[in-house]
Amino acid sequence: MDKMNDKKTGSMGCFTPEMIKTLAPNEVFVFGSNLGGFHAGGAARAALDHFGAIWGQGVGLQGQSYAIPTMHGGVEAIKPYVDQFIGFAQSHPDLYFYVTRIGCGIAGFADEEIAPLFREALAVDNIALPKSFHDILTR
Repeated sequence: MDKMNDKKTGSMGCFTPEMIKTLAPNEVFVFGSNLGGFHAGGAARAALDHFGAIWGQGVGLQGQSYAIPTMHGGVEAIKPYVDQFIGFAQSHPDLYFYVTRIGCGIAGFADEEIAPLFREALAVDNIALPKSFHDILTR
């Protein structure tokens, strides 16, 4: 049985949409950042412009966004921040998190490199993953 069928669903469905322009009050936009919190491009810029990301904060919840650093090293350097995020989501069941394709834009990683970091998120009811990540994780 596909675990995604057991998950609760946010207002935009069980997968993160390709483009997010608005969020319900309990929804959070999860984006890739850099440790310095310089949200100048890609999803980080969208988080800054639309979802309350704070310039200079590169990790964690800020407004209706959550930053996961992806620009400071390889996949092994990103993993602790993904694990921290998953724990945060589990401890905040009142929020629904839309994970974007973090690390797969400006940071230059492939979905196949980043998706495995989110394997444990499949079992977390309030996390939506991009369909590409889900498809890699459930092959």
